[in-house]
Amino acid sequence: MFRLSGCLIAVLLLAACGQPDPAPGPGGVTVGEARALDQAAEMLEARPEPTASTAAQAE
Repeated sequence: MFRLSGCLIAVLLLAACGQPDPAPGPGGVTVGEARALDQAAEMLEARPEPTASTAAQAE
């Protein structure tokens, strides 16, 4: 039991060692949030444009 709780504490402490990302980036979001938004925008731009028949089916 002590071994498991010791491992859990070690994992939690190591997880907290990552560099913080609180610095505001463009638009008042953090740098990590801005990076995630950029990745999402790239994914949306990579999608093919819907054709007229597909757009008509969606309505």
